[in-house]
Formats: sequence, structure tokens, C-alpha cells
Amino acid sequence: MSARLDGRTALVTGSTTGLGRAMADAMAAAGAHVVLTGRSKEVGERAVAELREAGHTADYVAADLAEGRPAALRLADEAESLLGGRVDILVNNAGIVPVGPTADLDEELYDRAWTVNVKSAFFLTARLAPAMAARGAGVIINTGSIVVRHGFVGSALYSATKAAIESLTMSWAAEFGPSGVRVNAIAPGFVATETSPSERLVGAMTTAPAGRPGRVEEIGPLAVYLAGDDAAYVHGASFVLDGGWTTARR
Repeated sequence: MSARLDGRTALVTGSTTGLGRAMADAMAAAGAHVVLTGRSKEVGERAVAELREAGHTADYVAADLAEGRPAALRLADEAESLLGGRVDILVNNAGIVPVGPTADLDEELYDRAWTVNVKSAFFLTARLAPAMAARGAGVIINTGSIVVRHGFVGSALYSATKAAIESLTMSWAAEFGPSGVRVNAIAPGFVATETSPSERLVGAMTTAPAGRPGRVEEIGPLAVYLAGDDAAYVHGASFVLDGGWTTARR
């Protein structure tokens, strides 16, 4: 991948595995100094070691964003310190996927989902976006989901949090865009990861034009595009990345 992000700094939350790791890897390969985050120090340090071995610049900060605003603010402080005093690109990717009948989901899980999926993004943005605006440049990428556009049994709580993220994307684009900060979202469909049930995903994707689930590495190029100068006129958009599955359901 070309060095489209040379000299830029990036904080990618929830990035030691899965989609977040793929976005962090792609940004590092494009020349950015990337801070990865996650709860497992062992997994995070291994991810950073792999990136450094490949010749990229990366660091790890342990963070459990289920702790809410204090954890988000600590993460922002530590990331700024590691990145030379500024974060040029913020990727709000950390999230959990609560599934099950509405009546079976308890308040503890409800609160955790909103804290990890929405509150962490809100307060990281509140902390870092004003500094981007003061510099006249910055990028925020939020991870949404195609569940916002369709009804899925068992996904009421998860869908609600992702709808909030996509709404925040538009509001933040209006708020920070005039100061040079671009805010957009990526809405993945069914993507096979280390923890996803690939057999079920393959079945769900048979009607998609692509005919298969997404691969984690396919999100990286889109994230790099949105973070780079080629997307200078892209504000407040949500990019569906689902192999055409949404289109096929219309």
C-alpha cells in the first residue's frame, strides 16, 4: 500500500483483533503512526510487535472502554503522548455485539453496550475533535453497521447503538466540518473474523452479489481512503461495505 498517510497519527479503538486490527494495519502500512487499543495487553503487544517487524510505526495502550468517560479520557491522553502531542485520525471502532430477544437482555448488558459502543466514541470525539478543529485538519471514522438499515431478530440493542453512531456521524460532520475535520462512517455487513460463526455468515451471504462474507482485510483500504486527502470532499457519509447484500434485499 502506498504511503498515503505519511506523517499522520492515528488512534484506532478496539484494534487488537478483527475489523479494528485490519484498519490499524492498513493505516500503518500507509505510513501513519498508529496507536492500537484493547483490553488484552498480551494480544495488543503482540499486534504491535508484528507491525513493527513489518517496518511500521505502532504503539499499544490498554483500555477497557466499558469504564466510560474516564477510560476514554485516559486513552486520549496516553495516545496523544505516544503520538507526539496530536491525534490526526480517530477511528471509533470499539464495540460489543449483544444479541438475543429484547426481553432476555438485562440492564447491565444494556448499559455496557451503550457505554462501549456509543459513550466511548462520544467522549473520545469530545476530547480530540476540538484540537483537530484548532489545527484546521483531522479525520474521524466511526464504525456503524448495516443493521441500522434492516430489522434483524435479536439485534434490537446492538442496532440502537449503531443507529446512534450513524446519527452522531452526521451531527459531528455538521459541527466540526467547517473547521476542517471530516467525519464519516463505515457500515460493514457480515464479515468473517476470529470470533464470528463463519458457517452462518456464508449462509447469510448467499444472496449477496459478492456471494460471500466480507474479509477483515477488505475494510482497510476504505479506512485509508477516508483518512487520506483523496476523500477531502467526503463529509457525513456512511459507506456500506457488505458485498451488495443490502442492495440485493431491496
